[in-house]
Amino acid sequence: MKQSLIILISCLFLFAACAPQRNLVYFSEGNQNSKGAIVLPASMEVKIQPDDILKISVNTLSLESNALFNPLVAETGYKVDKSGNIHFPVLGSVKLEGLTLDEAQVKIAREVEKYAKGPNVAVQYLNFKITVIGEVTRPNSFSITNDKINVLEALGLAGDMTAFGKRENVLVIRQNGNERTMGRINMNNRNVLNSPYFNLKQNDIVYVEPDRAKAASISPGNRWIPVIIATVLTITSIFVNAYY
Repeated sequence: MKQSLIILISCLFLFAACAPQRNLVYFSEGNQNSKGAIVLPASMEVKIQPDDILKISVNTLSLESNALFNPLVAETGYKVDKSGNIHFPVLGSVKLEGLTLDEAQVKIAREVEKYAKGPNVAVQYLNFKITVIGEVTRPNSFSITNDKINVLEALGLAGDMTAFGKRENVLVIRQNGNERTMGRINMNNRNVLNSPYFNLKQNDIVYVEPDRAKAASISPGNRWIPVIIATVLTITSIFVNAYY
């Protein structure tokens, strides 16, 4: 009888301490090249799309032209409308949807050159942001100063995943025009570098799902499990000490 009670207590302790093991090492699975190096893919080109807000500055050989093409309101940026156009001083409506920032700079410079010599155009995003939520240290939305960021960098901004984050099942939610697409990536596997969701686009949402241990720990139906286990252990210990 005493031996059975001891076995019961041991099993309860093991049950309380038991938790699924999780691989916390990024890129630890899959094939690698002969030198053992991990080669990150080149960042995909992000294209301008409706609702983007662009900061555009124009510098020419003429001070008068500079003032004309760079009004004070330009600091708030130029919003790409639903048709993919911006409305720029002097030039009027300019179609930029589907272009990269470099291509937009070239196009605007060509248009400005019709009115002023030697234009130098710079275009950048003002509202390029990504959001990281779920099992990360600091879930938040982050403004990006350029158009190149991947999931690993995004997780770094959010303080990395917690130990409960499912590295093998990270969800990326992406807006493509009027529809949303979703892709799941395995951050433990080197093949994630080939995924179109590894490099992020503007307004992407990265969601790190909690594992079962975390989900169970906060489930209303399981909140009493530690109390029940502790109570059973206490009563069992009292019983053993009293009768043996």
